[in-house]
Amino acid sequence: MRLVIVLLSALLPLCLSHGRDPFAWLYSRQSQGNIFAALQADTTGGECPDVCDCPPTFPSAMYCDGRGLTTMPTFPSRVKYLYLQNNAITAVPDSAMVNATNLVWLILHNNQLTSEAIGKKLEGLERLYLQHNNLTSVPPNLPRSLRDLRISHNKIEKVTPADLEGMDNLTILYLHDNAVTDMSTSLKALKSLTLLDLSGNKLTKVPEALPEGLHQLYIEFNSIDSLPEGFLGRFTQLQYVRMAHNQLTDKGIPPNTFNVTGLVELDLSFNKLERIPPVSTTLHHLYLQANQIKEFTLGSFCSIVDVTNFSKLQTLRLDGNEISLATFNSSFFFD
Repeated sequence: MRLVIVLLSALLPLCLSHGRDPFAWLYSRQSQGNIFAALQADTTGGECPDVCDCPPTFPSAMYCDGRGLTTMPTFPSRVKYLYLQNNAITAVPDSAMVNATNLVWLILHNNQLTSEAIGKKLEGLERLYLQHNNLTSVPPNLPRSLRDLRISHNKIEKVTPADLEGMDNLTILYLHDNAVTDMSTSLKALKSLTLLDLSGNKLTKVPEALPEGLHQLYIEFNSIDSLPEGFLGRFTQLQYVRMAHNQLTDKGIPPNTFNVTGLVELDLSFNKLERIPPVSTTLHHLYLQANQIKEFTLGSFCSIVDVTNFSKLQTLRLDGNEISLATFNSSFFFD
């Protein structure tokens, strides 16, 4: 604000010295005509349907959300961003996508779509939101151009390798709150994936062949009771791991599973752990509340303490465990 005032104070004398009102452009008829002309509806590629909004200031977007629609509306070919959430749409037929030559975002969450009712003419899409629908499987024929796929809060039970094959560009996959019991090796081909959310499913084990480029892995609220050997060892960019509300025990976690550099946040709360697992000194946030931990030792996360190698831990939650006050206090006294 200070910068704006300084600039205006500098410009006003200059403008007034030429005998003109520096703010005349705000109310001159000619200027108003130019402004209104600029705000005229863009009809390039077709008209905007009456039931939707196509803002003149954002001509590449069409808003049809919350209109009570049961079918896909027609849309101009200039549209890149199509918002259709919170309706009752039951299908995305190929006939409705004839003009989808420039479409990159298709937002369809909170509708009544089934897996079989989504057509093939989705080429070029980068972002597809299908959460809160009636999907029972990953829709077939999804475009391989997708970067962000959200199919959470559906009824999907299984994901096969063929479902995600060829999706080399996919970086974000939200599959949480379904009924998935088996992922097979479906994630192996997702070489660009950085965020994977499988929370709220029915998994009993960690999916095989997780993409090595993951930054965020969320598998909370499942029924996982053990982890494979070297679970996190091959992930060089993984920073956030959330495995709360599973069935993990000390026996099911191989030694030093979480003692890997690079990890910033680890959530193992609401499991069945009896000991604090060893973690890396680079970890910032460790959540262990609501387990069955009985002892507290600094050695779990401060195995080496000196001026060059010390724990960076900022958050440690141990509430809801079975640690006695005496055990806790004794951990801070050294001979």
